[in-house]
Amino acid sequence: MEPKRADDDVIVDLIDVILRDGAVIEADAIISVADIPLVGLKLRAALAGMATMTEYGIFEEWDRAHRQRALDDSNPEE
Repeated sequence: MEPKRADDDVIVDLIDVILRDGAVIEADAIISVADIPLVGLKLRAALAGMATMTEYGIFEEWDRAHRQRALDDSNPEE
């Protein structure tokens, strides 16, 4: 008998890999009517855990500001 994996395990593994390593999704679309292009759409999205994002320099300013705000909130000046 061979061991089998539950479907839930595959989803958990996929989420783990995406959060750890990240994924970039790119899409291009052109909306046209009667072969006349009307709207062009170019999308790029990065999906990863915050540790991975900051490691690659994405959201550094956001991360720095939120960390500072958390420090300020935990140590209110008297």
